[in-house]
Amino acid sequence: MLTTLKSSLWQHFGASIDMLQHAIELCPEKYWDTSLKFYYLAYHTTVFLDYYLTMPPGNFKALLPYTLTEPGNIPADAIDDIVPDKIYTQQELLNYLQTAREKCRQVIASLTEERLQERWLGESEEVDLSLAGRDTLTSSVLDILFYNMRHVQHHTAQLNLLLRQTINKAPEWVSHAGDNI
Repeated sequence: MLTTLKSSLWQHFGASIDMLQHAIELCPEKYWDTSLKFYYLAYHTTVFLDYYLTMPPGNFKALLPYTLTEPGNIPADAIDDIVPDKIYTQQELLNYLQTAREKCRQVIASLTEERLQERWLGESEEVDLSLAGRDTLTSSVLDILFYNMRHVQHHTAQLNLLLRQTINKAPEWVSHAGDNI
């Protein structure tokens, strides 16, 4: 059963990441630089994909650095207080996304029944609550994987809406990951 669970989880999680990748690739370069809402959403989604795959989360370090800003200093187009240190290129973000995708594949491939039930956040672990929402603090590893996949899907849908509104086009549906664990 564990093999079937891991395979299914990867096929759906990998498809979610692939859809995010396709949305980022479809964004015209001129829109990437001028509509920071799209950029911030893509960055936020990629950073948190990586973060929620980090076990333990206290070891997280973003490949494309950001700054935590004070609530009153958040840029108008930003979606939270995690503000990238610069506007990274599409290719830089796509490279980061590919690294996170492979990390996801490896995390799922290495799951054991015991690991699935462990808490994502260890008992004594210190973690920045601005990154980990209070609702995730008691999550099992399996729960955090589903939470993470839904987070990717949520923001990918927002990116697709922005693309439809701007260029009247959005990526095609991806039914499953193009590779196996």
